Amino acid sequence: MVETTSAKPKAATRQISIEGSATPAHVVQVLGADSVTLGHGMTTHIARQIIQIQPSSAYLIGTDTNIAPLHLEQLRNALVAALAEIGSTARVHAYVIPPGETTKTRETKAMIEDWMLENKLTRDSCILALGGGVIGDLFGFVAATFMRGVPVFQIPTTLLAMVDSSIGGKTAIDTPAGKNLIGAFHQPRHIFMDLAYLRTLPRREFVNGMAEVIKTAAIWNEDDFTLLENGAEEILGLSADNSSSSSDSKQKSEHDLKLLIQVVLGSIQVKAHVVTVDEKETGLRGLLNYGHTVGHAIEAILTPELLHGECVAMGMVREAEIARHLGYVNDVVIGRIVRVLQAYGLPVSTEDKKVLQLAPGKHCSVDQLLDIMRVDKKNQGDKKRMVMLSGIGSTFEPKASFISDNVIRKILSPAMEVEAVEKSGAVKEVKINVPGSKSISNRALVLAALGSGVCRLEGLLHSDDVQVMLDSLQKLVGIKYTWEDNGDTLVVEGGAGKLQVPHSEIYLGNAGTAARFLTTVCCLVRAGEGKITTVTGNSRMKQRPIGPLVDALSSNGCDLAYLESQGCLPLAIKPTGLKGGHVKLSASISSQYVSSILLSAPYATNPVTLELVGDAVVSKPYIDMTISMMKSFGIHATQDASNENIYHIPQGVYKNPKEYLIEADASSATYPLAYAAITGTKVTVTNIGANSMQGDAEFAVKVLRPMGCTVEQTATQTTVQGPARLAPIPSIDMETMTDAFLTASVLAACASTGVAGEKGITKIHGISNQRVKECNRIAAMVEQLAKFGVHANELPDGIEIHGVAGDPKSALKTPEGGVFCYDDHRVAMSFSLLACARGSGSKSVILEKKCVEKTWPAWWDALENILGGKVHGVDLTGHGAAGYKSSK
Repeated sequence: MVETTSAKPKAATRQISIEGSATPAHVVQVLGADSVTLGHGMTTHIARQIIQIQPSSAYLIGTDTNIAPLHLEQLRNALVAALAEIGSTARVHAYVIPPGETTKTRETKAMIEDWMLENKLTRDSCILALGGGVIGDLFGFVAATFMRGVPVFQIPTTLLAMVDSSIGGKTAIDTPAGKNLIGAFHQPRHIFMDLAYLRTLPRREFVNGMAEVIKTAAIWNEDDFTLLENGAEEILGLSADNSSSSSDSKQKSEHDLKLLIQVVLGSIQVKAHVVTVDEKETGLRGLLNYGHTVGHAIEAILTPELLHGECVAMGMVREAEIARHLGYVNDVVIGRIVRVLQAYGLPVSTEDKKVLQLAPGKHCSVDQLLDIMRVDKKNQGDKKRMVMLSGIGSTFEPKASFISDNVIRKILSPAMEVEAVEKSGAVKEVKINVPGSKSISNRALVLAALGSGVCRLEGLLHSDDVQVMLDSLQKLVGIKYTWEDNGDTLVVEGGAGKLQVPHSEIYLGNAGTAARFLTTVCCLVRAGEGKITTVTGNSRMKQRPIGPLVDALSSNGCDLAYLESQGCLPLAIKPTGLKGGHVKLSASISSQYVSSILLSAPYATNPVTLELVGDAVVSKPYIDMTISMMKSFGIHATQDASNENIYHIPQGVYKNPKEYLIEADASSATYPLAYAAITGTKVTVTNIGANSMQGDAEFAVKVLRPMGCTVEQTATQTTVQGPARLAPIPSIDMETMTDAFLTASVLAACASTGVAGEKGITKIHGISNQRVKECNRIAAMVEQLAKFGVHANELPDGIEIHGVAGDPKSALKTPEGGVFCYDDHRVAMSFSLLACARGSGSKSVILEKKCVEKTWPAWWDALENILGGKVHGVDLTGHGAAGYKSSK
């Protein structure tokens, strides 16, 4: 494994002064020579240096129609002036081509060469590649072959070319078979990087380049990666679309330039070092292709609508997921990579909103991606080579690793095929840790962000929901955070209640907890005249109710407006602050409304008295959890002595504890325990027991034990072994563990009375709030259980399941068209367990496999690698829609 240390080698650099520039330039060595000059405003210096380094009879500036109007004349005039200074009669030519990857072809190369021959350019000519990666690759390849090789200077004008393609001497053209398959190594005489060129670079192109900066930090240096994590908004502000105005202070402009140099120079030094060690890419240089094996395949399909860096970003996530599947990295690494890419506006999957908007109608099928990868120049024979991370800033090997098609297919496929599990004679024993609690993770992040001081959060869940919460709090509070203990501990420096209107919308996907908690947090913002905070989500999130919370906040003087449907996101929230006093709230739909106000109440202008009105409060244990956690952060909310539906919250500022341990997710723990119940395996969940503050921790005792399982539970662990036959539970109230009802439902489908031909009936009550979760979960279970031949029907506050008669291995049917998951993590994980209960050789397809990332991103890896199930990736393009029925 390549170790991660802040002292990891980088290329040597030195500073020089440049005439006419107030900023010192940095000279970086490549292959033992001064090869890169990075500075600002140095066109005259570039021209003089080129003529001094490479006297020639003719200089050809190669560029494209986008760059020519911006920078060509300035460079050409500087060259002419520099030649006049020394009395040279050398000619200066320019050749301008159309922009874009589609021009990087044999035909364009031949046209350039023919023009050069017609204009009598000879072996003592010199080429200047002025532009982005396409220009550098194409004119670099022309230089490598024209007259058997002429000198070339790289003058990159894009961030992507500066930090990646201009360094190292790789030149190439594309073919119908793939990118960069025909080319040569041809080292440039020098590379001049003038950061002034980036002032004309569109924001999207700037972000495109940031993908390569992130890639380099991910493989080489965690300190650089942390800078990118914490500085996303500030770094994005350096793009042309956000460049400093004339009214900005000189001090700010200097700060911005210094930051830009730091970001660019860090990547340049890493690539320069790697190229020096391994010029021809026989080992170490292959690390620079992290994300590129999958990314190039995606790019071949989605170009020209998607840019190179955007495709590499998606490739980075997929290749990191492959590393996780193979046991090289954990969820922390995936979460950090996804978060930082999203923070810069880069897509993280082909289903990303940005990809669907830019390339509608295009689909990256797994077979097509694998076919493209087969002709990738990085392969050896039929083996795919990919860079496997072992952590942030480190790799599993000091080179690319060989990965089988089976593993790649499993990760790239949108659906998962689950094989039935055969019971063996000997009892298999398994121990497993489950991820951190989503409920506690989200609450802890809000508390630490609003609190004063530094807090170390241990055991944080790394999932989609927590990612959007962390990103949103960074926008609202400007929190700074770092990672310790190989990512197991998040160190948060709270903002002590200081909030700001974010520069961009708060997009929450389908994260209901984040949507409800952050709606009240946004109301705390006081500063920001004329500004509003927009809180939005995906199409399902825009259907989930938030009306009772908005009504309560509006009645307290907050200014919230629905932008689309009444009672749902998106919301426009003005920075009015929370007045406080007596607040009335209906909590019969979701306890998260209550927790939302409780968490933010200490920062109201006046102490808050929160009265819950209307029908019975649902999921009260989660309200108790919130109050208990607030106490750990120094605020004591109390229940009224005469009315249990009234809470008193004093004013104050949360005081962050030095450390806060987030316990494991009790809802997630139900899945491995249910696997034990179905397969007869003996499973111990090592980080959930009787001391948990979560209601779902009672699942083993209140559900599995009555169904016939052997259950042992200590304060911190739970062990379950399944029986020969699961027994139905005539009636059970699951109001205190509503999220676990889906797990109970698939177990009830396998339960029987033991009487031939008689079906066992299980009735689950107290779960009416599950109709307004990620989907209408009760209806979803009825519909998808039917695909397995299991009859179920809705009850006013629950579900009734008729277990199959006899042995489930012979009675459960194949779910035709696959199990549709409604983008709901708990639906997917629950039915993956039911698939395990089917007969030997049976296979069931679970569509939308990635929805498990909401709470257990590595569920499929855990099911196969730890519990012992067997899963295979499948690509059933178009089947998802066919399997859908409205759950409304």
